[in-house]
Amino acid sequence: MKRVITFGTFDVFHIGHVNILQRAAALGDYLIVGVSSDALNFSKKQRNPIYRQADRERIIASLKCVDEVFIEETLEDKLRYIEQYRADLLVMGDDWLGRFDWVKPKCEVLYLPRTPSISTTEIIEIARER
Repeated sequence: MKRVITFGTFDVFHIGHVNILQRAAALGDYLIVGVSSDALNFSKKQRNPIYRQADRERIIASLKCVDEVFIEETLEDKLRYIEQYRADLLVMGDDWLGRFDWVKPKCEVLYLPRTPSISTTEIIEIARER
Protein backbone atom coordinates (compact mmCIF):
# COMPACT_ATOMS: atom_id res chain seq x y z
CA MET A 1 0.00 0.00 0.00
CA LYS A 2 1.43 3.39 -1.03
CA ARG A 3 0.92 6.07 1.62
CA VAL A 4 0.87 9.71 0.48
CA ILE A 5 1.24 12.69 2.80
CA THR A 6 0.63 16.37 2.13
CA PHE A 7 0.42 19.52 4.21
CA GLY A 8 -1.40 22.84 4.07
CA THR A 9 -3.35 25.48 5.92
CA PHE A 10 -6.54 24.89 3.90
CA ASP A 11 -8.08 28.17 5.05
CA VAL A 12 -11.06 29.51 3.03
CA PHE A 13 -11.31 26.15 1.26
CA HIS A 14 -11.39 26.48 -2.54
CA ILE A 15 -11.06 24.49 -5.79
CA GLY A 16 -7.25 24.65 -5.67
CA HIS A 17 -7.36 22.73 -2.39
CA VAL A 18 -9.72 20.15 -3.89
CA ASN A 19 -7.45 19.74 -6.91
CA ILE A 20 -4.24 19.12 -5.00
CA LEU A 21 -5.88 16.75 -2.52
CA GLN A 22 -7.55 14.70 -5.26
CA ARG A 23 -4.33 14.60 -7.30
CA ALA A 24 -2.31 13.57 -4.22
CA ALA A 25 -4.84 10.84 -3.38
CA ALA A 26 -4.64 9.47 -6.94
CA LEU A 27 -0.88 8.92 -6.49
CA GLY A 28 -1.33 6.30 -3.78
CA ASP A 29 -3.71 4.15 -1.77
CA TYR A 30 -3.97 6.18 1.45
CA LEU A 31 -3.86 9.97 1.84
CA ILE A 32 -2.68 11.62 5.07
CA VAL A 33 -3.08 15.39 5.43
CA GLY A 34 -1.30 17.64 7.89
CA VAL A 35 -3.33 20.78 8.56
CA SER A 36 -1.26 23.72 9.78
CA SER A 37 -2.03 24.79 13.32
CA ASP A 38 -3.23 28.34 13.89
CA ALA A 39 0.16 29.20 15.44
CA LEU A 40 2.09 27.74 12.49
CA ASN A 41 -0.08 29.65 10.04
CA PHE A 42 0.56 32.89 11.91
CA SER A 43 4.33 32.25 11.89
CA LYS A 44 4.27 31.65 8.11
CA LYS A 45 1.92 34.44 7.03
CA GLN A 46 1.87 36.95 9.92
CA ARG A 47 -1.90 36.66 10.11
CA ASN A 48 -4.36 34.32 11.74
CA PRO A 49 -6.38 32.03 9.51
CA ILE A 50 -10.04 32.91 8.90
CA TYR A 51 -11.16 29.46 10.13
CA ARG A 52 -9.92 27.90 13.38
CA GLN A 53 -7.69 24.85 13.08
CA ALA A 54 -10.38 22.51 14.45
CA ASP A 55 -12.78 23.68 11.73
CA ARG A 56 -10.14 23.36 8.99
CA GLU A 57 -9.23 19.89 10.26
CA ARG A 58 -12.89 18.84 10.17
CA ILE A 59 -13.38 20.21 6.63
CA ILE A 60 -10.39 18.22 5.35
CA ALA A 61 -11.42 15.08 7.24
CA SER A 62 -14.87 15.20 5.60
CA LEU A 63 -13.43 14.75 2.09
CA LYS A 64 -13.78 11.27 0.64
CA CYS A 65 -10.27 11.37 -0.88
CA VAL A 66 -8.68 11.94 2.57
CA ASP A 67 -8.03 8.97 4.85
CA GLU A 68 -6.36 10.59 7.86
CA VAL A 69 -5.81 14.14 9.18
CA PHE A 70 -3.56 15.58 11.88
CA ILE A 71 -2.47 19.03 13.05
CA GLU A 72 0.98 20.14 11.85
CA GLU A 73 2.69 22.19 14.56
CA THR A 74 5.97 23.10 12.81
CA LEU A 75 7.52 23.01 9.33
CA GLU A 76 10.76 21.63 10.78
CA ASP A 77 9.06 18.37 11.80
CA LYS A 78 8.18 17.24 8.25
CA LEU A 79 10.51 14.24 8.52
CA ARG A 80 9.10 13.23 11.89
CA TYR A 81 5.55 13.36 10.47
CA ILE A 82 6.65 11.37 7.40
CA GLU A 83 8.15 8.69 9.64
CA GLN A 84 5.27 8.72 12.14
CA TYR A 85 2.65 8.22 9.40
CA ARG A 86 4.90 5.85 7.38
CA ALA A 87 4.52 7.93 4.23
CA ASP A 88 6.09 6.77 0.96
CA LEU A 89 5.44 10.00 -0.96
CA LEU A 90 5.33 13.66 0.09
CA VAL A 91 3.22 15.81 -2.23
CA MET A 92 3.41 19.60 -2.08
CA GLY A 93 2.37 22.49 -4.32
CA ASP A 94 5.08 23.80 -6.63
CA ASP A 95 5.18 27.06 -4.68
CA TRP A 96 7.32 24.98 -2.26
CA LEU A 97 9.57 23.64 -5.07
CA GLY A 98 12.81 22.25 -3.66
CA ARG A 99 12.06 23.27 -0.07
CA PHE A 100 11.52 19.69 1.14
CA ASP A 101 14.04 17.82 -1.01
CA TRP A 102 15.99 17.15 2.21
CA VAL A 103 13.47 14.40 3.12
CA LYS A 104 14.17 12.44 -0.09
CA PRO A 105 16.42 9.87 1.64
CA LYS A 106 13.32 8.73 3.60
CA CYS A 107 10.46 9.53 1.22
CA GLU A 108 9.82 10.34 -2.42
CA VAL A 109 8.93 14.03 -2.97
CA LEU A 110 6.69 15.41 -5.72
CA TYR A 111 5.75 19.06 -6.28
CA LEU A 112 2.48 19.51 -8.18
CA PRO A 113 1.55 22.63 -10.16
CA ARG A 114 -0.90 24.87 -8.34
CA THR A 115 -4.32 25.62 -9.77
CA PRO A 116 -3.83 28.85 -11.74
CA SER A 117 -5.46 32.13 -10.71
CA ILE A 118 -6.67 31.08 -7.25
CA SER A 119 -5.23 31.35 -3.77
CA THR A 120 -6.58 31.86 -0.29
CA THR A 121 -4.71 35.17 -0.04
CA GLU A 122 -6.36 36.43 -3.25
CA ILE A 123 -9.80 35.37 -2.03
CA ILE A 124 -9.30 37.18 1.29
CA GLU A 125 -8.12 40.36 -0.50
CA ILE A 126 -11.13 40.30 -2.84
CA ALA A 127 -13.48 39.86 0.13
CA ARG A 128 -11.85 42.77 1.97
CA GLU A 129 -12.23 45.05 -1.06
CA ARG A 130 -15.93 44.32 -1.29
